[in-house]
Amino acid sequence: MTGTQRARDTSADVAGLLLAAGGGRRLGGRPKALLEHRGALLVERAAEALRAGGCGRVHVVLGAGADRVRARARLPGCVLVDSPHWEQGMGASLRAGLASLAGTGARAALVLLVDQPGIGERAVRRVLEAGLAEGPSALPGALVLATYAGVRGHPVLFGRAHWAGIAARAEGDQGARAYLREREAEVSPVDCADVADPHDIDTEADLARLRPGR
Repeated sequence: MTGTQRARDTSADVAGLLLAAGGGRRLGGRPKALLEHRGALLVERAAEALRAGGCGRVHVVLGAGADRVRARARLPGCVLVDSPHWEQGMGASLRAGLASLAGTGARAALVLLVDQPGIGERAVRRVLEAGLAEGPSALPGALVLATYAGVRGHPVLFGRAHWAGIAARAEGDQGARAYLREREAEVSPVDCADVADPHDIDTEADLARLRPGR
């Protein structure tokens, strides 16, 4: 078996999990998934980053404007997951996304947020490869996250052995922060500052980052 084939087989064990349920409360109630950047919807760009970065499958968690996202977005091959409690925050969407991976055979989930258009394929691939570095047998126990000038961010890779614990602690907009703090010694940080920009699109002022040339 060639090295390329081995890489393909092991990356198929990693599912991309895109959290795209946000309602854009500080953006006048515009669902973040439907914002546009460089000719594509943010949800389309983020899903493609996960796919191009090496994830074998991509699950997209929807909430605000889910029907409009389904109607407008081009997401070929993606599994669309509804988060019925998306208004409770990122934690609810993370729980829904992890639950959707049950029975898929995925050994790890690589999580990306829809409102960070500056994070693309290269950061996804870097975090994924760090998770695969110890081999397929170690992947279910992996905890890997991107850092930017020493600050933790996304993408984040969660091995399957951690999913239940993360889901139990995921509340509000905290996501997996509490769980990761409890397991500080197990977390592998990966510097992605040279390949990605982690800024969020949260407010009207942030929309300038979506203008042509940015």
